[in-house]
Amino acid sequence: MPLKVDIIVLSYAKDEKLKALTIQTVKTLFESEDSKEIEFTVLVIESNKAMQPYQFENTTTIYPTQEFGFNKYLNIGINHTVNSYICLCNNDLIFHKGWATGILKAMEVNPTILSATPYCPAYHKSAGFDPNGPTIEGYFGTFIGWCFMVKRELFNVIGPLDEKFTFWYSDADYCNTLAKYGVKNYLVPPSVVTHIGSESLKATDSKEYQKLTQLPRFYYSYKWQHHRWLKYKIQSALFKLKLLIGL
Repeated sequence: MPLKVDIIVLSYAKDEKLKALTIQTVKTLFESEDSKEIEFTVLVIESNKAMQPYQFENTTTIYPTQEFGFNKYLNIGINHTVNSYICLCNNDLIFHKGWATGILKAMEVNPTILSATPYCPAYHKSAGFDPNGPTIEGYFGTFIGWCFMVKRELFNVIGPLDEKFTFWYSDADYCNTLAKYGVKNYLVPPSVVTHIGSESLKATDSKEYQKLTQLPRFYYSYKWQHHRWLKYKIQSALFKLKLLIGL
């Protein structure tokens, strides 16, 4: 029997270019492993509601009624899936041969691994990590938020992802949360997934971009840098007012 892995892909197919990115992500995923050894169950969470009821090939595609939030949509995906291994993904990825095998072998060798990151040639190489190196423990710098695999039991330890992080700082919050609960993260170089770039974010308008990047910054400062709750609320209120009146 093949080992079953849930794949959750957050997609924003606002136009044909972004739709093609999601299609490419799913296509390279299924080409990356032998289905007799590893069976992927793919859930695409699509933000472009106008596409409904379109289904990306070889996936279940859902269209949440809730407003987009990076962690919110990942939590929806986690709750919609059942397998013991879950990979949380953006829609702008290229999966290389054996990427899942690499992480699953590392987890087999070290059963305490609950969170693992594949090697991204576009990021990790420039950061000085050896593509042929060993599995490395680490959070900031080694972890990448656009693709990471976890064991489902992780969420019994850390709880659901914090939905106040709508986009930016989701990765930093995740790393801090792992450290808080004493859960280690590992970079697994034999597992290779290329991140093309934040194409979906680039497609948002100015106001939406600001909401996804700046509001989470205020909350992160409150949660992890011990800024006062009142300061966070005032910063957020003033920022929303500026967006409202177009400053």
